[in-house]
Amino acid sequence: MTLDDKYMRLQEILRNCGSILVSFSGGVDSTFLLRVAREVLGTDQVAAFTATSPTYPLHEFEQSRELARQMGVRQIVVDSNELKIPGFSENTPLRCYHCKKELFTLCRRHADALGLETIADGSNLDDLQDHRPGRRAAQELQVRSPLLEAGLTKDDIRALSRRLNLPTWDKQALACLSSRFPYGTEITADRLEQVARCENFLKDKGFDTYRVRYHGDLARIELSSAGLTAVLENPDLRQELVQVCKQAGFTYVTLDLQGYRTGSMNEVL
Repeated sequence: MTLDDKYMRLQEILRNCGSILVSFSGGVDSTFLLRVAREVLGTDQVAAFTATSPTYPLHEFEQSRELARQMGVRQIVVDSNELKIPGFSENTPLRCYHCKKELFTLCRRHADALGLETIADGSNLDDLQDHRPGRRAAQELQVRSPLLEAGLTKDDIRALSRRLNLPTWDKQALACLSSRFPYGTEITADRLEQVARCENFLKDKGFDTYRVRYHGDLARIELSSAGLTAVLENPDLRQELVQVCKQAGFTYVTLDLQGYRTGSMNEVL
């Protein structure tokens, strides 16, 4: 199918949903899904659901609120804490299943209260190529994935988002902070804050593609090729980055020569 064919297919899928509650993070996929759902169904039949938590960066939540406001879509915000979910902090390969089950259970409760027929997430075709235990939770709780059903890839979604003038079209892939930890490493509030402090520094310095992976005393930093060059060619910036990471609690600071890539913690599976 062409890109236009896929877009028309998505519109038809959403039309058949009747009314919809979108699990909304403010990332590339869920923002695009929410925008098209509003276009197809109207604001009265669409709502965004966002759960705040220690694993969800504050600046991402603030952006989600601004995006929902710009689209004129009501946003339901619920405080959540994955660290209290049994099986989450232990950080097994099923971590995302426990998280998504909690999230989608909350979505179901609020969708029923609002009289919305369908719950949807922003999963796309590319997600089938990686370890995604959250898909199991979606299936168990009858959560639909319209982007996936329409056959849309990440590149498709970025292209269509750009066409719709969405500011998220070139945003880096969004993943919760718990994805920065190797499986088997306990996730705690203090460790999440460690990673967040380092990533906030990179964001404030203008980097738009980055991950700070936690390996005990060592911070492994993934950057784009341009980001790697910027750090290596600027001694002052490099020293400042090292200082911030050490102040956050790391003893050693490294740059990953493979650079940024989504799901690098799944390479061991």
